[in-house]
Amino acid sequence: MKWLEWAHCRGMSTDLFFSPDHERGKARSLREARAKQICRRCPVREPCSSYAIAAGESFGVWGATTPRERRDRSGCGGGADTGRS
Repeated sequence: MKWLEWAHCRGMSTDLFFSPDHERGKARSLREARAKQICRRCPVREPCSSYAIAAGESFGVWGATTPRERRDRSGCGGGADTGRS
């Protein structure tokens, strides 16, 4: 995963990209939007998103995608949303 060297999130706190337990609603939406803003400008957004889908990452914002968005993209829409991202 050499692409990680160029990721804009490298060295940043993971708190922005991974939700605390029981985070819901507006707080979750705002945190995810801030994380996605960073991802959208990142030069390795596509390989990051592709990695998360291939690895089945069920938590966190990766390549400007949430777990639900990745499940929808991969065609694996089954399972309940855990509420964590």
